[in-house]
Amino acid sequence: MASESGFTTEEAKAFVRNHFEQFVNRKNIAIGTVNFSPDFIDHGADVPPGTPPGPAGAMQYVGNALKHFPDMHVTIEDIIAEGDKVVVRNVWTATDPQLQKPISFRGIVIWRIAHRQLAERWAFLEPPRPS
Repeated sequence: MASESGFTTEEAKAFVRNHFEQFVNRKNIAIGTVNFSPDFIDHGADVPPGTPPGPAGAMQYVGNALKHFPDMHVTIEDIIAEGDKVVVRNVWTATDPQLQKPISFRGIVIWRIAHRQLAERWAFLEPPRPS
């Protein structure tokens, strides 16, 4: 049965998995125009000051990260869904462009889905460390 998100639990998890795969791993920033709701709110403490609100800000934030870390990749380690929320525990890897050494960091992201789009995000990402 579909929840407030418009998805079943398994569909919601698949949607978030696909979002990370497309948006980060395949560097398809334009998918944000489809996946984010027009009134998307990012509550993440990791979002730099001055980032515009809404989908444009999320796309700018990840686009800038991908410019700085062109080989950035995210791996989902756990994914849990209930109601309109999907929680993901993941590991991010990249190459530090100054040191030319691999780095990694872990994160937990909570997404709220409404009407089959990402409506809100809360995130905690630990500081990068050498891999």
